[in-house]
Amino acid sequence: MIRITELALPLDHAPDALRPAIARRLGIPDQDLIDFTVFKRSYDARKKNTEITFVYIIDVSCRHEPAILSRLAGDTHIRPAPDTGYYPVASAQEDLTERPVIIGFGPCGLFAALTLAQMGFKPIVLERGREVRQRTKDTWALWRKHMLTAESNVQFGEGGAGLFSDGKLYSQIKDPKFYGRKVMQEFVRAGAPEEILYVSKPHIGTFRLTGVVSAMREEIRALGGEVRFESRVSDFLIRDGRIEGVTLADGSQLQSRYVVLALGHSSRDTFRQLHARGVFMEAKPFALGFRIEHPQSLIDKARLGKYAGHPALGAADYKLVHHAKNGRAVYSFCMCPGGTVVAATSEAGRVVTNGMSQYSRNERNANAGIVVGISPEQDFPGGPLAGLALQESLESHAYVLGGSDYCAPGQLVGDFIRAQASSEFGDVEPSYKPGVKLGDLATALPAYAIDAIREALPVFGRQIRGFDRDDAVLTGIESRTSSPLRITRDNQHLQSLNTRGLYPAGEGAGYAGGILSAGVDGIKVAEALATAMLADRADTPGKLRSQH
Repeated sequence: MIRITELALPLDHAPDALRPAIARRLGIPDQDLIDFTVFKRSYDARKKNTEITFVYIIDVSCRHEPAILSRLAGDTHIRPAPDTGYYPVASAQEDLTERPVIIGFGPCGLFAALTLAQMGFKPIVLERGREVRQRTKDTWALWRKHMLTAESNVQFGEGGAGLFSDGKLYSQIKDPKFYGRKVMQEFVRAGAPEEILYVSKPHIGTFRLTGVVSAMREEIRALGGEVRFESRVSDFLIRDGRIEGVTLADGSQLQSRYVVLALGHSSRDTFRQLHARGVFMEAKPFALGFRIEHPQSLIDKARLGKYAGHPALGAADYKLVHHAKNGRAVYSFCMCPGGTVVAATSEAGRVVTNGMSQYSRNERNANAGIVVGISPEQDFPGGPLAGLALQESLESHAYVLGGSDYCAPGQLVGDFIRAQASSEFGDVEPSYKPGVKLGDLATALPAYAIDAIREALPVFGRQIRGFDRDDAVLTGIESRTSSPLRITRDNQHLQSLNTRGLYPAGEGAGYAGGILSAGVDGIKVAEALATAMLADRADTPGKLRSQH
């Protein structure tokens, strides 16, 4: 196949315009074009007030491909298409008795389990929370009735933290083996919209994700895997530097020499138990800040000009960064077009915010985290768990500032910049449920973060007109942008540095940052685990066979 990049067409081009455009680009007659696939479609909005164009990457099958590639050898936008197929690294025979255990059923655990199940390894998944539909009811109870279920909420349960988010499926990770393509294809096979395979910034949204995740869970079970809900791991069985199994909260034990840690970034009790058992970990940077809300129409106009509201473009997003005078980087995080700010705590007496969008992205407001990067060396020295303690302290304080009933503390942007308390909302109505209590956010974060955000907001207002409007709403706090620690693994085998058979993975272990990257990491770890099982059993004929 041949790949064509940077193929531009008008925004309102006819549905059948691609085929003749491809033939012209390759300089071939139409009858020589056998088939084509849209690999990616983005848009170029640099001329937003004159013309926005769609830009395509197309994979083409046609006659005389070697001759075409030779003739166009100097064209940097035409080259052989890469092989994006997925090929399993191993296959377990049916009489294999040892089974891997996966702790956590967010995107990382989901794809680790699915990949292992597809290779025949019959994994056992342990998820502390509930299945997706019951979890949704528990989460809404917090949003609507101020009732928190500690093991079933935005952070814990089937689908992980990514379920109650914008459902973004893009990442800046390096992916030379195209594992991200497998993630997308598996989502589509489970019921996600096919367009996620080619749009430049694909997303699914919470309501659609629930059905997709359920379907993938049932495939894992159909392939011989198990998914056990309400099964919290309370301890780890480690002997002579080797994992041998886990203890569950009900006192039962599960033996396995191959355990994937797909915990997510909020399993603080499990992190502490791992630390107590001597599993190597280290503090890592993360970010703190607030959620900011504007009318989505403001963002659309700023980013898309006269094309704002065009149905082919949808709700616009943004990405902002500012380097403050005090040396801090302030940046937008997890921007949710046409979405809502959600209550994301998993612990009693604490307030945490996050952003979420449905597939339609048609809510009134846009929201994003405006966060400040912090580091263990500068901001929370004291060992691997110091970042957890900082998060907990700030989230507890936010709970008090919000009125101690899971409402969130908030402030209007203009008042925040002027360092004065807010008492009344303007035209921008906050979307956070259970509710927002206006006041002064000056004590909600460390002083260096407050100073940096105050400096950044007017700068962002010069990049997006109206971004620093007086009645835009800040809601606190955004504290779980990523894990504050890394459960370090070796680069080759992906096992813990000091605990053989233990595979730290995904966001909680510090190796991913979003649904797509977590899913990719789950695939990588599943392959490493399968390869290790194959190697460990190489002296037992008939148990495993390599698949090439």
